[in-house]
Amino acid sequence: MFYLTVAIVLEVAGTTCMKLSQGFTRLLPSVFLFVFYLLSIISLTMALKKIDVSVAYAVWSGLGTALIVTLGILWFKEPLTAMKIISIGLIIIGVAGLQYSNSAH
Repeated sequence: MFYLTVAIVLEVAGTTCMKLSQGFTRLLPSVFLFVFYLLSIISLTMALKKIDVSVAYAVWSGLGTALIVTLGILWFKEPLTAMKIISIGLIIIGVAGLQYSNSAH
């Protein structure tokens, strides 16, 4: 679970750098984008030694998406809508369900 958590944090950092790079026009965020994504994939690969790929990838992408939506709202001042709240809730429910199904066997 440690590697999966690290992979999620690094993926969120990479996606944040994607926004900050302004279409690859800013050097430092552009470089960090690739560094964070590479490290995220490495961490995800390490997590797959102990976690089913279906669960690990769903958790990685789902929680990463929920965190990016939250950062978009809080940091980049994106609008918060009822549909975003419902969608984030559904993602979290789905991820929790997958983790529960994984621990049930």
